[in-house]
Amino acid sequence: MKVAQHLWFEKDMEAAVRLYVSLIPGSAIEWTSAVPADNPSGAAGAVRTMAFRLGDQSYRAIQAGPLDPFNRSFSIVVQCDTQAEIDRLWTALLAGGGREGQCGWLTDRWGLSWQITPRQLGELMGDPAPGRARRVAEAMLKMVKFDIAALEAAAQA
Repeated sequence: MKVAQHLWFEKDMEAAVRLYVSLIPGSAIEWTSAVPADNPSGAAGAVRTMAFRLGDQSYRAIQAGPLDPFNRSFSIVVQCDTQAEIDRLWTALLAGGGREGQCGWLTDRWGLSWQITPRQLGELMGDPAPGRARRVAEAMLKMVKFDIAALEAAAQA
């Protein structure tokens, strides 16, 4: 048995998937195909599907015209080891019309929500010293894009 997330794109699925795969190490497109029969979303060949991996997570995607738009109830979380990784992903995913959100959230130009977080955030927020965890949480809640140095400084303050 295999479990994969499924993403429905109105348009530009291949461009989105190619960008996502280019940004996350260890990612790959596994296959691309067109549905060879007429279906409710279009004529034979008009509906396209893809299978891909982002890191160690499997995804399927379909481009089949409008249905329900992406929303924040589904997001992809990427835990980054360095500020350079956060900055690189943040810039690339916002390019072309994405929107920033609070606390490491952003929405890319296709409407898909992402959480670009530092890997150490969970450790900092779970610090057994309540004052340290509170200071980290307060610093985090003021951020748009995460700043690892500022989070670590808050823990040490």
